[in-house]
Amino acid sequence: MSDNTSDSAGANPANEHHPAAAGAPGQPAKAAAVWEREVLEKLVFATLSEQRAQRRWGIFFKALTLLVIMFGLAAYFDFSLSGTDAEALGRHTALIEIDGAIEAEGSGAAAVVIPALNKAFSDSGSVAVVLHINSPGGSPVQAGMIVDEMNRLRKGYPGKPLYVVVDEICASGGYYIAAAADRIYVNQASIVGSIGVLMDGFGFTGIMDKVGVERRLLTAGENKGFMDPFSPQSDKHKQHAQAMLNEIHQQFIHVVRAGRGKRLKETPEMFSGLFWSGAKAVDMGLADAYGSVDSVARDIVHAEDIIDYTQHEGLPERVLKKFGAAMGAGAFKSAYQAAKPRLQ
Repeated sequence: MSDNTSDSAGANPANEHHPAAAGAPGQPAKAAAVWEREVLEKLVFATLSEQRAQRRWGIFFKALTLLVIMFGLAAYFDFSLSGTDAEALGRHTALIEIDGAIEAEGSGAAAVVIPALNKAFSDSGSVAVVLHINSPGGSPVQAGMIVDEMNRLRKGYPGKPLYVVVDEICASGGYYIAAAADRIYVNQASIVGSIGVLMDGFGFTGIMDKVGVERRLLTAGENKGFMDPFSPQSDKHKQHAQAMLNEIHQQFIHVVRAGRGKRLKETPEMFSGLFWSGAKAVDMGLADAYGSVDSVARDIVHAEDIIDYTQHEGLPERVLKKFGAAMGAGAFKSAYQAAKPRLQ
């Protein structure tokens, strides 16, 4: 009896560790069902996750493809349509818009205006070029480069006149450009003039003294801290800046006198930086007559079909600028803009 008991006990240890064997007779079937359900759930969830990932990648590639198509279409229309329109219309008035400040970016930049001028003059169908200006002024460098190109093209195409039509305002750097045209047309209420140069900024030395802030500026070159807003302005630096402004002012006056010639009725205030209405500008010889783009094309040029040669910024450029390196240079640009001379 004892041997049989011993053998029976020896056969049971393996069963003690098997969960199915330890329960009731129906327990192994339940455990198997639970295990199968868990496996199926895992398979279903894995399949769903894979499908979601495939959908996400599909949406991504579709969006990327659409974006590439949009860039391609924008580039095609930007570079192709203006030339096609000009060729189709034949004899026409060429129009170039300058709207806003004369700066290194925007419609008043030399890099934008000069190619448009070259295209407008070289087109065999254009009989005259009209610059439509609405600008308070800006960079003397950009304005000077545009004027130089205007003078070159006028000599190269003597039979193709260059007119300026003023919109709301044509002041300072805007008028610097306008003065180089054959004729200037204004509205009676347009703002014209402001023949002067400025350089502005702020000085914070008094506030720094009150709050106990010390400016620690190290330079190699005694004048390297020129126009630093956190350092006192020396008489030497002020005289140097004024001499530079006077020099640029004389360049401005020379351009106006050379462009307007005997039409100018000079007064002591003409080059003082003041501005006048379009009606007064005509009386002073700063402008020639009243007119709009349409009236000049119709009554002066006698070519009512107007083709816009302005290099408008397209979609690719607008998108790229948002992510371009120019964002990182914002602080430097702000400081530099305050210290450089402006025709504004």
